[in-house]
Amino acid sequence: MLVNDDAQSAASMRAFLHRHGIELTVATQGNGVEKRIESEHPELVVLDLTMPVIDTLAALRALRGLGAHVPLIVLTAHPRDIDRALELGLGADDYLSKPFSAQQLHARIIALMHGPRATARRVDPFHFGPFTLDLSTRTLLRDQTPLKICGSEYALLVIFTQYPMQALSRARLVELLHGPRATVTERGMDVPVWRLRRLLEENPAVPRRIQTLRGIGYMFVPDEGHWM
Repeated sequence: MLVNDDAQSAASMRAFLHRHGIELTVATQGNGVEKRIESEHPELVVLDLTMPVIDTLAALRALRGLGAHVPLIVLTAHPRDIDRALELGLGADDYLSKPFSAQQLHARIIALMHGPRATARRVDPFHFGPFTLDLSTRTLLRDQTPLKICGSEYALLVIFTQYPMQALSRARLVELLHGPRATVTERGMDVPVWRLRRLLEENPAVPRRIQTLRGIGYMFVPDEGHWM
């Protein structure tokens, strides 16, 4: 589903993706975005940040209300839009800067739906302490109770579980999450890390599982014995 109020560009993208086997529905600010996302359950959402904030938030609430994580691509017109996306808690899996081609969007969709992140859905759950990261349903549980986690924190936690006990710089995290040409700033990683700590740490001010390595970045430390 494309959430965009530019009918002309939406029609162009829909026609191109249709020729490549992807069915795209379009939701605009006048189409009841929230209800459409809830009723249609899209496999992936492309959200244009040039829409008014109120519509963006409505779309986000509906998207995250579906339960399981739905991949989200955010379209941005300016690098500062990425900071805005983080502030709004969009939890995007990928960002695409304007102007872009339909071919670029197609490539990003394929990467999210069929690339390494999609493959991760077939991996066994990752258990640490009272937590379970269920990759088949893209959910995080604490003592079998699902926790609310947005896309950016979920994607970051998946990366951390793939690299336990390894020092990861902010630049490396940006590359792993968004690709080598991402326009996300390295400091942009601090917000999802902070939010993830609020979910995982008994005391986020003194983190044990997601440790800060001064001058380097971060390290994920699961419970002793889990990763050995």
